[in-house]
Amino acid sequence: MSGGGTAPGFPGTALLEAQEERLTLSRFTHEDAWALGSALVGLARERRAPVAIGIRRGRQQLFHCALAGSSADNDAWIDRKRRVVERYGESSLLVGSRFRARGTTFEESSRLDPDRYAAHGGSFPIRVDGAGVIGTVTVSGLPQTEDHALAVEALEHLLAT
Repeated sequence: MSGGGTAPGFPGTALLEAQEERLTLSRFTHEDAWALGSALVGLARERRAPVAIGIRRGRQQLFHCALAGSSADNDAWIDRKRRVVERYGESSLLVGSRFRARGTTFEESSRLDPDRYAAHGGSFPIRVDGAGVIGTVTVSGLPQTEDHALAVEALEHLLAT
């Protein structure tokens, strides 16, 4: 386990918090959404990952792609994970990890409809300096820690360009 005392196989809350702090952008334009989405598609294709990808700024969907092997279920997971980020202002994996660290689960203790909210990894806040969380990038189709890692990797790529 790494920092935060979360369940085996999951990154600790301290690591997840550090990722969010480190992955704060100076801006996020339509062109940035395209670059982020394109980076995700490229990474997923290299790995033959059967994922769907969604990027939103506020209520507007700026990017969506469903790669071979993904399904409409992945779109539903994108919506459920995204709603967690919009509600809590943190990645869906971090929210789920906080519940696990308290010895419970999101489904048992959040009092939110599990048909509408899923604190499973894969949705990450798009945070802009001086503005806070302005959107989300979400991946669905892999195990939740891999969905999360793919979104993080693409955000790291966007920050490096």
